[in-house]
Amino acid sequence: MKTLFLQVPSYDGFDGGAGSRFQTRREIRSFWYPTWLAQPAALVEGCRLVDAPAEGLSLDTTLDIAQAYELVIIHTSSPSFSADVQFVELLKQRKSGILVGMVGAKVAVDPHGSLTASDALDFVCREEFDFTCRDIAQGLPFESILGLSYRLPDGGIMHNEARPILEDMDQLPFVAPIYKRDLKSANYFSGYLKHPYVSIYTGRGCKSRCTFCLWPHTVGGHRYRTRSVENVLEEVKWIRDNMPEVKEIMFDDDTFTDLRPRAEEIARGLGKLGVTWSCNAKANVPYSTLKVMKENGLRLLLVGYESGDDQILVNVKKGLRTDMARRFNDDCRKLGIKIHGTFILGLPGETRETIQKTIQYAKEINPHTIQVSLAAPYPGTVLHKQALQNGWLEESKVITLVNSAGTQASTIGYPHLSRDEIFLAVEEFYKRFYFRPAKIWEIVREMLVSWEMMKRRLQEGVEFFRFLRDHRA
Repeated sequence: MKTLFLQVPSYDGFDGGAGSRFQTRREIRSFWYPTWLAQPAALVEGCRLVDAPAEGLSLDTTLDIAQAYELVIIHTSSPSFSADVQFVELLKQRKSGILVGMVGAKVAVDPHGSLTASDALDFVCREEFDFTCRDIAQGLPFESILGLSYRLPDGGIMHNEARPILEDMDQLPFVAPIYKRDLKSANYFSGYLKHPYVSIYTGRGCKSRCTFCLWPHTVGGHRYRTRSVENVLEEVKWIRDNMPEVKEIMFDDDTFTDLRPRAEEIARGLGKLGVTWSCNAKANVPYSTLKVMKENGLRLLLVGYESGDDQILVNVKKGLRTDMARRFNDDCRKLGIKIHGTFILGLPGETRETIQKTIQYAKEINPHTIQVSLAAPYPGTVLHKQALQNGWLEESKVITLVNSAGTQASTIGYPHLSRDEIFLAVEEFYKRFYFRPAKIWEIVREMLVSWEMMKRRLQEGVEFFRFLRDHRA
């Protein structure tokens, strides 16, 4: 079938792509590659991938593109689902015979509720949906496709058997050729990565049990299934040779450093290829592994610290202590590895005192850059179940993960700590971290190194202050 994989228009600057860790507008405008759409697209000959938010496409333009296809597969998320359904309904008004379905964590955990939300939606794909999408595009009978939930001719809904988890990750074709064919690398930007960058996965799943983390609970699972080292290096070589504009490769696995001997082996191969790279890591990587990675092109680690309070880390099953993280930070500083640290306010056990403790902790370990998020109880996660059971949500139990502007909303509240207090603490966190003489000088010194960095940081500064203004409003 003539197939379109689509990320539909949303809020201005809303990063709803399947590569983003959570779907929202950021404090600094950024877009992650829609990797989870590019992967099935690589299995379907003659298809097209369109990322409307990153491309800046209007609703009408995107509808014009979509109606030229027989099959449209849309990635959706809990924050964007309502808007995505409205797009499907508008598309069906234009072309009633078009086949439209959705993929993503939202429909994976609630396939029945997703399909009953609108008669315009024909199917949703559960579990890992790469080969499910391929089977649909090849025109196989719906009743024969594993992992598929779909609408019957009489309006009923059928849920097929689950698709087994993919064990041989080398079965998946490279996503980079799809990026080059259908996307513009200049559209994808992250404040802590070099620009332009490319992000790819070398495996799926995460053995950690963090109660708030979306992908392992809904799609990827808690076993880290990996591509072979040779397969990963071959795709990196393809990127180096075919996308010369790319300045950095980001390995977006939930925790790339979980398998340390493999991480070291890949690092040595990357060193021979002469590429600059970054990855997600847990703050428990030993000095010896960090040294191997740094000596072979590693520039930055994206690290989830979450909280400066050890009891909160226990509550969310982080599998990490602050003393371990401090030692890790010291090792990275000695080796010259930059860190983008992420923190979450409002996790179970949060108090006014622990918020202050986390802000002070962040200042002490001093990552190069930070991201401060609000606890987000995505459906399918343990945190969501806890929030429902303990009454941490609004009385209606409605989960509002973003506000009317697409910025993250404060969803969880406690008898001793209101949603408003948690929400306002984000701004305080950013101000107290960045508005320090030492941190300001660090940023200025970085800007003085190059005119390109000067322009970039000034633009980010404008966006950051706009974020603070909008956040306060």
